[in-house]
Amino acid sequence: MEEILCRVHGRVQMVMYRDFVQRKARSLALVGYVRNMPDFTVEVVAQGHKDSLEKLAAHLHKGPFLAHVTKVDIEWHEPKNQYQSFDIVF
Repeated sequence: MEEILCRVHGRVQMVMYRDFVQRKARSLALVGYVRNMPDFTVEVVAQGHKDSLEKLAAHLHKGPFLAHVTKVDIEWHEPKNQYQSFDIVF
């Protein structure tokens, strides 16, 4: 199992981006979370198989219809925490 920590930049808040990420992550059997950050970016932490994480990363660059993603920073890590599901954190 691997982990990615992503920071998504652009118009990604108030456009259903977190819901989009949660649906994609769950469909890929990933666990972790997505949350809005005070600097108007979105943070994504996801754990699972490398191929599924790569698929999620590709979706992060697209986002839902109303989103406009300008940049996605991705860091690969060994998992430190264990998550049971993929949640939206408020």
